[in-house]
Amino acid sequence: MRHTPRRRWAALTSVAVVGALALTACSSSSSSSSSSAAPESSAAESSAAPESSAAESPAAAECTTPTPVSLQLQWVAQAQFAGYYAAKELGYYDEQCLDVTILEGGVDIVPQTVLAQGGADFAISWVPKALASIEQGAAITNVAQVFQRSGTLQVSFADKGITTAADFKGKKIGNWGFGNEYEVFAAITKAGLDPAADVELVQQQFDMAALLNGEIDAAEAMTYNEYAQVLEAINPATGALYTPEDFNVVDYNEEGVAMYQDAIWASTERLADPAYQELTQKFVTASLQGWIHCRDNAQECADIVLAAGTKLGASHQLWQMNEVNKLIWPSPAGVGIIDAALWEQTVAVALTTKNLEGATIITGEPPAEAYTNQFAEAANAELTAAGLNTTGDAFAPIAVTLAEGGN
Repeated sequence: MRHTPRRRWAALTSVAVVGALALTACSSSSSSSSSSAAPESSAAESSAAPESSAAESPAAAECTTPTPVSLQLQWVAQAQFAGYYAAKELGYYDEQCLDVTILEGGVDIVPQTVLAQGGADFAISWVPKALASIEQGAAITNVAQVFQRSGTLQVSFADKGITTAADFKGKKIGNWGFGNEYEVFAAITKAGLDPAADVELVQQQFDMAALLNGEIDAAEAMTYNEYAQVLEAINPATGALYTPEDFNVVDYNEEGVAMYQDAIWASTERLADPAYQELTQKFVTASLQGWIHCRDNAQECADIVLAAGTKLGASHQLWQMNEVNKLIWPSPAGVGIIDAALWEQTVAVALTTKNLEGATIITGEPPAEAYTNQFAEAANAELTAAGLNTTGDAFAPIAVTLAEGGN
């Protein structure tokens, strides 16, 4: 296992990135002149409340012709992607001289494949899924690890007594499949259970109907989506909405098998081009600024996503925004920075955890170019210099009241 950052990549790209940033007519100020600079944070800033991203943003020189940029999402418009919608709506991409088009995903769209085949300039994808694509030949690089924690849970009714993965024994355990099941299998294996003999694994739909109908004992869920669905449902015993006390959750972060999820991916081959390096730096900086704004303005960002045409209701969208913020903040090393230990944990699970067919996500270590902190570090330096808090050290989630059906 590798336990050190990708220094070789930084050495290859730092000069080109710095030069490109200095020369561009639409770039930000010289505060990001060194893309290897670590995020700066003073003691006073650490103890203060999170600063709004309405503070002076990285100033771009006069922009005459914005560069067209396309971003491929994993799914349809929802607060899972609020930072990008906010960066577009609030003009952060404009300030970087970028004209960004956000491409929604769907069941038949694989974002990292779209990126690798040239159908988009950047893509959002879970790390394990991207690693599988890399092993299959996709030349892509993680340039900003936005989500710092896994959002995957296993949810059960409290009377089932399922509080850890060890309690899965003899139970019907739901999972979505399609590459989403590996944290479930890793937790089962770590608990000393045989997934083929000790549990009954059931492929569930991307909803919570099977749990609510009693068809399975524990359902796979995302903190920001499916878990909210059970709390938006009516408890027939009371006539009111279910409450968190009605359920137990197994958190895969606490089980020690969490895998990195949403990240910004760029084309590895194009990163050899200084112009694309410059484009990537601008895009990452503006996108992370969008996420900082959503940390401090959850309701506004939920409203921005609602206006973008999401099919989810207002209370569900605000819940999702709040839960996504919990997955990002705090980011002690700086927003978008990859923690080497968590990367290696993701790789270890991807290499060693087998599903029922005996397959692992990947069969060999990913290449060094699979990730770089180069662009996120430069973005943190620039945003910090502009007066923004890039670590979210004082972040506190808001209280969200769900309505029936998430309306």
